[in-house]
Amino acid sequence: QVQPVESGGGLVQPGGSLRLSCVASGSIFNDNAMGWYRQAPGKQREYVATITRDGIPNYQGFVKGRFTISRVNAKNTLYLQMNSLKPEDTAVYYCNRVPPGNDYWGQGTQVTVSS
Repeated sequence: QVQPVESGGGLVQPGGSLRLSCVASGSIFNDNAMGWYRQAPGKQREYVATITRDGIPNYQGFVKGRFTISRVNAKNTLYLQMNSLKPEDTAVYYCNRVPPGNDYWGQGTQVTVSS
């Protein structure tokens, strides 16, 4: 199967914004809830936000009110709008289905929040 492709990361100052995108394979995207996950240096990967096939979101408490997850089913694309970024948001961000498939991790996109 084709792995997801994440993009949109970069270096941003605290308080700034980024919009991440993930293009997934149709067979995975259309049949599953999807999620954004992240892994900071020296830490385990954790989920950030998930969204059902019908567009119902769920967020970890540490991003609630700052991040917005969305999906466009016709484009097999998942988004994460990140506002009010903090240094502790620095991590590699990945998309995957929910629950995540060990065989479906992409390369991720690096987000660095620093002044």
